[in-house]
Amino acid sequence: MKFLANMGISPITVEFLRRLGYDATHLHEEGLGQLPDTDVLEKARRERCVLLTNDLDFGELLARSRAALPSVVIFRLANMRPESVNAHLATLLSRFAAELEQGAIVSVTEGRIRLRKLPIALRRRRVGGAK
Repeated sequence: MKFLANMGISPITVEFLRRLGYDATHLHEEGLGQLPDTDVLEKARRERCVLLTNDLDFGELLARSRAALPSVVIFRLANMRPESVNAHLATLLSRFAAELEQGAIVSVTEGRIRLRKLPIALRRRRVGGAK
């Protein structure tokens, strides 16, 4: 499994993944720190990477795209220090590695990991006052 870390993720987390034997890259390492979100998502898709981010925009972009890849892990932690992120990431990998390989969007908070398989089906809104 390959990982691409967005700018809000510490390079220490990338090193943590490498020590675990994963292929991991940080956008900053490639000089792509200013890359627009849509291009970051496309890069992750093209290179078959799991995107690690704390940017909520990626969930919406991925849902609207109706794509089955890339998997995106969104960290919504109050404590975004690398030690905290890495501990949550280790738990996530031990429980959901297969789902990440197949395509999923994952939201990680202090007390919960929420996973939705991709592609995400958009709900249709009711028109008028129907209940």
